[in-house]
Amino acid sequence: MNKKQIYLDHNSTTYVDPNVLDIMKNCLVNFYANPSSIYQSANKVKEKLSEAQDSLKKIFNIQKGKFIFTGNGSESDNLAIKGVAFANKNKGKHIITSQIEHHAVLHTCNYLEKCGVEVSYAPVNSKGIVDINYIKDKIRDDTILVSIMYANNETGVIQPIEDISQITKQKNVLFHTDAVQAAGKLDLDLSSLGVDLLSISAHKFYGPKGVGALFLNEKVKIDPLIHGGSQEYNLRAGTENVPGIIGLVEALKIAQKNSQQEYLREKKLRDTLEKGIINKIPDCIVNGDIDNRLTNTSNIIIKYVEGESILLHLDAVGIFASSGSACTSGSLEPSHVLLAMGISHDLAHGSLRFSFGKINTMEDVDYVLEVLPNIIKKLRAMSPFGK
Repeated sequence: MNKKQIYLDHNSTTYVDPNVLDIMKNCLVNFYANPSSIYQSANKVKEKLSEAQDSLKKIFNIQKGKFIFTGNGSESDNLAIKGVAFANKNKGKHIITSQIEHHAVLHTCNYLEKCGVEVSYAPVNSKGIVDINYIKDKIRDDTILVSIMYANNETGVIQPIEDISQITKQKNVLFHTDAVQAAGKLDLDLSSLGVDLLSISAHKFYGPKGVGALFLNEKVKIDPLIHGGSQEYNLRAGTENVPGIIGLVEALKIAQKNSQQEYLREKKLRDTLEKGIINKIPDCIVNGDIDNRLTNTSNIIIKYVEGESILLHLDAVGIFASSGSACTSGSLEPSHVLLAMGISHDLAHGSLRFSFGKINTMEDVDYVLEVLPNIIKKLRAMSPFGK
């Protein structure tokens, strides 16, 4: 059993920050009452939920609008897209998204197509940036929503959200962004981003799993997905996960406070890793817009080998990374994101994603660069396409 363990899959999930865990423990012990009840201890829990709302509004720099607390980012995406579609079915049945969205968005749109909604899928260029002109040209009188992610979970490429929001405002169309991968890493000032709906998930920024949030500005009308109670402004029935919500808010506070210093540190780690791989291993390609991506994310194609084989060999020596996104790790299909960028099936099968976090050090990078070249050499020697 290899004793060394290097976790390089932070875009998949993160550990819970110890400070967040302490706050959640206190909430679990001292604020356990149901906030829907009317007695004093329940009112104290209700106050905690109100404080969470106020804290998020401060973080996102807004005064109006509200946050609906959900079970995860996927639910937030579903509530945003289905909620708008169902609530606005008399206004129109057309949605625009992109080909590189997370499956929480793509599969939701696929479902809505079966319900009679028409969906247009914007292409991206070879750098993984969505075609703004396509979006502008495709908006029509019955378009009710545009949904484009803030930062891609596989390549880290950051999308031109502010530019898209200007288009949607001019056309009077609602704009949703899946900010699950961006939250805790990028600017969340909604006054400048200009989106109407925004989805986040706590476990991506050192908060607990099982809790997410959806921002709705004051003009957005949605139908609920879950019925049975008046919680969350009558938009999400069920007793609130108060410890999780408190953990989400605290984790986001910590991430935003330390963001600039941490991003620069992670960028140095990522750039050192990429430079080392390119120098030590022939026939490698870094995917995505090199200058416009999350500083913690590296997506690399290593030719003539399959990503899954590399991952298994890395796992054997204590290095944990991914090939494509975690939600599709059980699939042998190549990344839909890379295919949309024009990368061939054969090359896309050889993709690796390394995503750094607070626990990673330069020693981790050195170790990867020590063992990865030999792994690739071994796999290429066994491959019929090897060199």
